[in-house]
Amino acid sequence: MASILKVDDLRGNTAAGNITITSEGGSATMQLQQGVAKAWNNFNGTGTVAIRGSFGVSSIGDTGTGRYDTNLTNALSSTDDAAAGGHAGKSSAIYIAAVRNGFQTTTKYNQYTGNTSGSGTDVDFVFVTIHGDLA
Repeated sequence: MASILKVDDLRGNTAAGNITITSEGGSATMQLQQGVAKAWNNFNGTGTVAIRGSFGVSSIGDTGTGRYDTNLTNALSSTDDAAAGGHAGKSSAIYIAAVRNGFQTTTKYNQYTGNTSGSGTDVDFVFVTIHGDLA
């Protein structure tokens, strides 16, 4: 199937790394620029892991108790980026969350959730946001 792109206005500022696209009719504007999150993910980390919502994520994997992989749709230019993770779903206890726990590539992010004694723990909600430059 052929793609159709209808744009009233397309402007670029390569010095600042910005492109602004105004859709046909001027009803929606989107900016593609450096610093904007290139991927984010919100998924169920218990039982059969499942994505609740995401952008720029092709799939997730369950690699062990409290250990997950987020696979990106598009590669980043390097592993010199910024990633942040979080979690929710375990009440009455303090849990830790980390992104880049172990092997890291430009297309895969490892997440870890665990208790304060260092044991991996599956949690109901796991989040990751990734900022960087696309390859």
